[in-house]
Amino acid sequence: MCGIVGAIAQRDVAEILLEGLRRLEYRGYDSAGLAVVSEPGQLQRLRRLGKVQALADAMIGPLAGGTGIAHTRWATHGEPSERNAHPHVSADSLAVVHNGIIENHQELKTALEQDGYRFSSDTDTEVIAHMVHKARQTGLSLFAAVRATAKQLRGAYGTVVLDSEEPDKLVVARSGSPLVIGLGIGENFIASDSLALLPVTRQFIYLEEGDVAEITRNTVYIEDARGNPVERPAQESTASYDAGNKGGYRHFMLKEIYDQPQAVRNALESRLAEDHVLDQAFGTQAGDVFARVKHVQIVACGTSYHSAMVARYWLESLAGISCSVEIASEYRYRKPVVLPDSLLVTISQSGETADTLAALRMARHLGYLATLAVCNVGASSLVRESDLAFMTRAGVEIGVASTKAFTTQLVGLAILVLALGQHNDINPLLLTEMVGALKSLPEQLEETLTLAPDIEKLAEEFADKHHTLFLGRGDQYPIAMEGALKLKEISYIHAEAYAAGELKHGPLALIDEDMPIVVIAPNNELLEKLKSNVEEVRARGGILYVFADRDAQFASDETMRVINLPHTHPWMAPVVYTLPLQLLSYYVAIIKGTDVDQPRNLAKSVTVE
Repeated sequence: MCGIVGAIAQRDVAEILLEGLRRLEYRGYDSAGLAVVSEPGQLQRLRRLGKVQALADAMIGPLAGGTGIAHTRWATHGEPSERNAHPHVSADSLAVVHNGIIENHQELKTALEQDGYRFSSDTDTEVIAHMVHKARQTGLSLFAAVRATAKQLRGAYGTVVLDSEEPDKLVVARSGSPLVIGLGIGENFIASDSLALLPVTRQFIYLEEGDVAEITRNTVYIEDARGNPVERPAQESTASYDAGNKGGYRHFMLKEIYDQPQAVRNALESRLAEDHVLDQAFGTQAGDVFARVKHVQIVACGTSYHSAMVARYWLESLAGISCSVEIASEYRYRKPVVLPDSLLVTISQSGETADTLAALRMARHLGYLATLAVCNVGASSLVRESDLAFMTRAGVEIGVASTKAFTTQLVGLAILVLALGQHNDINPLLLTEMVGALKSLPEQLEETLTLAPDIEKLAEEFADKHHTLFLGRGDQYPIAMEGALKLKEISYIHAEAYAAGELKHGPLALIDEDMPIVVIAPNNELLEKLKSNVEEVRARGGILYVFADRDAQFASDETMRVINLPHTHPWMAPVVYTLPLQLLSYYVAIIKGTDVDQPRNLAKSVTVE
């Protein structure tokens, strides 16, 4: 799974395909390939392990042909290798690229082998190629063969099929993995992300769940999941691709804050089925490992450590699995006792964080069941050296203060919690509820970002402050820690976070009118307890800044400023409530005139001890 590009035109499309792949490199991948119909009945395929540039360098001469497909792969089934790279072919005439995971691929493969098909890769994708070819042998058109095949697939997939015997068309099918059709003049395109096609079109048709479409140079024909012909509206994109461009925002950090709804969509893509999550999103052997896990040890640094702390609440409450969390620089210098059947999870945006890498390498000798990396960079050391991996797909993050890398880590960890829960008797109704909550996250983040003007005004009251206290309870306590870290990083205001229940054990001594108190108040089972903590602050003359669920019944007055957030599923609140704290820190930093994107003394990737 990773990036898909396809094109059908009267001109050669190889360079269009390559440029589309380059624009999808931010997602992380291990190999790349393309296939082009050079003339009727003749299919040319080229694949390389490594970067897209390696694929481009392998094209010694021009690869002629007006119909083609291309792919960047991040391994789920089968190791990273040229033989496992997409496209996959059947009978040297039919080629397939595919994002997602086919859950029933093994039983389909067994049946195909009994019919005489031979497999040249270890992937689930090759099953699709042979199934479509088999259906074509019964006399079905390419479109009908793809539709018949799609009905037999379980899991998540976005797939594009090319047949050199019908070179004037591409056929695509979508279930759980996005595909978008780009409209040109006398040419049309397909991709997993519209950013890949911006050099050739701004007009896009977004396919819906269950759609199967046939694309020619001049037509687009779509059938829905029930086989009915449908028309999907074309939409004009105003998106900007350049990851090195602020896209009209004042700072990279602000752009990356607003990137988060799409970043979360990318993180969820092809990882969720209707009522469960897909184990294979973490690697080929993930299901076997998860079935044995009795304990999880998470090791991370900085912002990643805060995401780990949230995961601890989720793991024990939702999955019923014990969890320990430790700062990597501490973990690596002691002699930890590893519990039986423990999974080591490391978290890093860059995958090159020195202390986290050292902890992983030390853990190899400690008897862990397996190691799993949650990371944004597919070619990083952390990913390469771990048994399993979850790619967060946050995209390039330029600002030193992490924003979208953090929220996509939370999403990845939520998926991990549910994946482990599936093997530990999680209530099926709860599992379905959580999958639905994850799917609704991008829209809730978009709604939360509309509060930016109110937060910008609120930030003015922090301009002359030197200290700030952040309070949260339960899984919002780590979010309070993350909010305090952001304020420290970019505004240079001293900020600390406390579990709200700890106020009476010391921090109340700090409360006065010059100490802003930021409170995170979702509408969960700890709300009434939190309200009591708020009253403790008010009784001592503190000024409160409360980010609250709109149903939590907080009201602004002379001692309390309230920002009402959209009602959010309690388990997803840590992700949603992160955004207003990021915005608060950003606007305070603007007022104080600091270097938002490159705060003093800090680096984006900490690759030294």
